Amino acid sequence: MKLSIVIPFYNEQETVVQVLERLESVAWPEFLEAREYICVDDASEDEGYQRVRSFAEGKSHIQVLQLERNSGKGSAVKYGLSKATGDVFFIQDADLELSPNDIPLMLRTMEDLGVEFVNGSRYLPGPIRPLSSYRRYLINRFFTFMTSMLINVKLTDMACGYKLIKRQLYEKVNLKENRFGFEAELILKAIRIKKNNVAEVPVQYFPRNQGEGKKIRNIDGLRILKTIFLYGALRLK
Repeated sequence: MKLSIVIPFYNEQETVVQVLERLESVAWPEFLEAREYICVDDASEDEGYQRVRSFAEGKSHIQVLQLERNSGKGSAVKYGLSKATGDVFFIQDADLELSPNDIPLMLRTMEDLGVEFVNGSRYLPGPIRPLSSYRRYLINRFFTFMTSMLINVKLTDMACGYKLIKRQLYEKVNLKENRFGFEAELILKAIRIKKNNVAEVPVQYFPRNQGEGKKIRNIDGLRILKTIFLYGALRLK
């Protein structure tokens, strides 16, 4: 199995290299034969791109790509995945809210259960986590409830950035959303293609606020709601 990890980033000069360093130190499962990191700069205005380029020098398993204009997380992920050569795809945010040390458990879950999609959950019991925004929690629970009802699969964290999907399933999904709504679109379409094909794994979560660089805003919540309506209720393809 070859794992392709796509790392979209926008103005994350303080953390994106730390993410790469942590990925390099992960104890990967023995069945993982190879891995690659595809870093996609969404037209950052800081030094993130230059710092990643510097870190990647001499490391053939790291690609560094750059979008010409800021197009959104979904757009950066899709561009990165279009360059991926692995059998399995993983999305890794560059903000250190989620820990790369949880990826091996997601890989083992996919391998052991034979599913094609593994979703991270910040709300399943297991890890001890810092307290986070209650309002954001309630909004996510509402979105997750709506998604679960529409696809008739019980989820606990639709919006978690940690998503592991096999190439063969991703190629059937045909993602269209370019911003934060792409995560809802991905899980809605993937589960509609094949039921009983998803598992959830508890992950660590270290939340940050907008003053610390949190990117998602209220308008993004409305975009996610629209995405759930389009691809969940109306079942657009």
